[in-house]
Amino acid sequence: MAMKIQFEGNLSYQQDAIEAVIDVFKGQEKLESNFTVLAPTDQSIGYAADLGYANKLNLLPKQLVENTQAIQLRNGLRISTPQDIDKNDLHFSIEMETGTGKTYVFTRSIFEMHKRYGFKKFIIVVPSVSIREGINKSLQLTDEHFKQVFENVPYKYFIYDSANLSQVRDFATSDQVRIMIINIQAFAQDMDSEKATKRILLDYNDKLGAIPINLLQETNPVVIVDEPQTTINSPLQKKSVKNLNPLAVFRFSATHREKINLLYKFDAIDAYNDNKVKKIEVASITTKNEVSDGAFIQCINISNKSGIKAKVTIDIKGKNGKVSRANKDVKLGDDLYEISKLDQYFGYIINEINIELDYISFVNGKLTQTGQTLGGVDDKEIKRKLIAKTIEEHLDKEVKLNPRGIKVLSLFFIDTVAKYRLYDEEGNPRNGDYAQIFEEEYARIIQHPKYKLSLFKEVKDVNIDVTEVHKGYFSSDKRSKKSNVKEKFEAFKDTSGTVKADEDTYQLIMKDKERLLSFDSPVRFIFSHTALKEGWDNPNVFQICLLKEMGGSEISRRQEIGRGLRIPVDQTGNRVYDENVNILTTIVNESFTEFVEGYQKELTEDTGIKFGYLALESFNTIVNDFDEEDEPIYLGQDESNKLYKHFIELGYIDAKGKIQDVLKQAIKDGVVDLGQEFSDDVTKQIINRIKEVAGNLDIKNNQDKVHIKLNKQVYLSDEFRALWDSIKYKTVYKVEFDSNELINKCIESLNNNLRNQQAKIEHTKAKLAVDQGGIKADGQVKNYVEHLNFQVNHLPDIITYLQNETDLTRKSIVRLLKGLEPRVINYFKSNPQAFIESCIEVINLQKRLFIVDGIKYEKIGEKEFYDQKKIEEEDLVGYLSKHLVVSSKSAYEHTLCDSEVEVNLAQEFEASDNISLYTKLPSWFKVPTPLGTYNPDWAILYNQGTEEQLYFVTESKGTVFDEHLRPIEKGKIHCGKEHFKSIGSRMIVAHTIDDVYSQM
Repeated sequence: MAMKIQFEGNLSYQQDAIEAVIDVFKGQEKLESNFTVLAPTDQSIGYAADLGYANKLNLLPKQLVENTQAIQLRNGLRISTPQDIDKNDLHFSIEMETGTGKTYVFTRSIFEMHKRYGFKKFIIVVPSVSIREGINKSLQLTDEHFKQVFENVPYKYFIYDSANLSQVRDFATSDQVRIMIINIQAFAQDMDSEKATKRILLDYNDKLGAIPINLLQETNPVVIVDEPQTTINSPLQKKSVKNLNPLAVFRFSATHREKINLLYKFDAIDAYNDNKVKKIEVASITTKNEVSDGAFIQCINISNKSGIKAKVTIDIKGKNGKVSRANKDVKLGDDLYEISKLDQYFGYIINEINIELDYISFVNGKLTQTGQTLGGVDDKEIKRKLIAKTIEEHLDKEVKLNPRGIKVLSLFFIDTVAKYRLYDEEGNPRNGDYAQIFEEEYARIIQHPKYKLSLFKEVKDVNIDVTEVHKGYFSSDKRSKKSNVKEKFEAFKDTSGTVKADEDTYQLIMKDKERLLSFDSPVRFIFSHTALKEGWDNPNVFQICLLKEMGGSEISRRQEIGRGLRIPVDQTGNRVYDENVNILTTIVNESFTEFVEGYQKELTEDTGIKFGYLALESFNTIVNDFDEEDEPIYLGQDESNKLYKHFIELGYIDAKGKIQDVLKQAIKDGVVDLGQEFSDDVTKQIINRIKEVAGNLDIKNNQDKVHIKLNKQVYLSDEFRALWDSIKYKTVYKVEFDSNELINKCIESLNNNLRNQQAKIEHTKAKLAVDQGGIKADGQVKNYVEHLNFQVNHLPDIITYLQNETDLTRKSIVRLLKGLEPRVINYFKSNPQAFIESCIEVINLQKRLFIVDGIKYEKIGEKEFYDQKKIEEEDLVGYLSKHLVVSSKSAYEHTLCDSEVEVNLAQEFEASDNISLYTKLPSWFKVPTPLGTYNPDWAILYNQGTEEQLYFVTESKGTVFDEHLRPIEKGKIHCGKEHFKSIGSRMIVAHTIDDVYSQM
């Protein structure tokens, strides 16, 4: 027996939304308006002339404006102007996040409007068949609930059917509540006078005795538009709804494109933080150290736009010699060898792009289809990992939730039905790739002791056949058997989600909703088409996995997550509000960072939520006081506007409302300027409201900001000029080295430093934290790495490659490779390209380091030097709390340091009587070296207590010991010492002032 979902009528946020709708008509009397419905001209139908019943609004425009503004004020929203509210074209918006009961709210609002104001005629306009079926199902499920709440009020609901117009007559003539559900496509075409052919709603119907649209217009219905950003997005769609002659239009959505007279908002952030939807957890599975076995080619898609072409992913050699993967559009005759600049693509010239059979082929006889990979980790292996992870997450939740009577469901979205089910010519079904992988992985994973011993203690399905635990929901059609064309069989097929064939699928999904929630059904894993994404919103979906094909249909992260956000129910049909239970795990083939960035971007685009922004209405609902009846008196729109504009003037926010660091710092320091006096309680509310939006970015203290000025007493002194003259000259270098010794160094470094970069899969898992400051990981990000045994059979020409990229001779490279340990050579077979690039990096570094040992610097001449006057041109900015030291001996009034070591050293220079003056060398003071340019730290004038003064350069490091320095650091310091030696100066390395003293 299927369980029954129980509905709660006392959720405060839903009640607030309902009251926002109902209070628009506050002061409306219960009135009845009648009109005449004539008898049909076709007397055989049996209809007599009848009385029609209509809604009637008797409020004055001023009352509607006042009601709307009062609602908006208490809900902290932008206040509509009188010009925004036209009694003859009333539109209002309600924003509610997916999964928070939007359908329940507008359905209950219907009954409340009838109860309080006597309205009886309602039309729900929806954008698609799937949503239409979902609302129809919701009305079925809530029928008993609303009859209890509203004392068995008689009502009837129906889906508009152009073949059954008697329902339209009943809608007009009934004196009871009538609710018509219609998808916009069903009547928008009739409104297009130029294109309409059937004109069913616009033409007189002799069996009805009227023009159908006239009957609807006479009722002056309250129209509810679900998902208006899709339903009434075009001028024709808007005209169609207006032609219904609505008393008022209420627009419900989580993602409004136009927020017309917004009455209530319960957005993604509100729902997430109020625990009215599941928390989101991301399990990421991505490949690392991508490997190519010969030529790597992925065919992403084939199209016929602007000529036949294909989009492929291939390896491409960049100008720096590095190889990376990139997407390229290719056409007939294109040579991948020329495009990639890599030898392994020789012979890969495209000789056919077949749209019908979905493949590209090459002159060398190789071919690949869309979604397939040549020469790389098979995409099917990644899909296997995603499926296995979903099964594991699912079973872990079953162990935890089954004893509590909560059925766990997992949903796989695929965009090619053949990946789940295939048929032979006689209609015999067999598993597609994904169904086969699922059954293999489920059979393997279920044997783990943690599931075998504990799973289903209270349920009997642990040993059920694997074919019973998964099911596909797809549209289908009839096909003929080869042996007998008159004999048909039903087969799944790919669809767009909007065609006639999808209607039966949506009905099946809705019909099975409660059955799937019951332990009586063994089905726990559901496969469905990405095109049918809108139909799935089962509350007990705890895992969602998107098995998308390359080039397949798009489904956004937000759409994907939306199918599983609803709060789950137990076997009694009651919602379970438990944060430890309500976690939706989405299994994705992208990194956690990519997912979070993409999800935040989609939230901004879909909902208009701007993370880190204030709005004109941000402070509307700050409670300023209470009246005699203890009702709150709000700060209101005018005062909120003043605060917003004041913050712009102070630079706290920019012109668009984005919070600046100066406001965050003011909050941190407790010195926010509100522009006027408020009570302590109101001030606290305002600051808390800002904190909710501001996020927690690193803040630099603007009060500590310093424009660093020249210390002219030092800078213009003879001593500083003498110091600068001792170090200012430029040099060139030349090198001498033994090539045999270089090869030995390379062999040693490669054997010691090369690591096996075999292909691996990285698993990452973290919960999301969502607030007005943005989306981030909530707590620890867990990860582990799984190595792939990928066999490479086609090895590239490593000798030629290394020769071209290192300028070593073939003879030297052969000797070098022969000197590598067998362990290291085997790394080449694991990941040839990564091995080659590592070799290039190590060899070129060793070349530069080796060259340093034989380096000789020569002064260019007296006219080539670093000009002291450039110091005057620098505009330096620093922060007192960030490595800035007040200086009396330096060329600047403050010394901007790069580290704590430099800060300590600068302070010791200031305190030491031996240091007459010093300066931090500017970033443009660079010494050329084979390892890249080198910028030393300090120039110092040292006083030994005699007439002799020493001029020298100091490099400040965390250690003075060579062995503790990185090779490049060590090499650059050696070059620096040789440079200054060649111009008659000196350079030392120091960690503290004692290191300076010890080297004098």
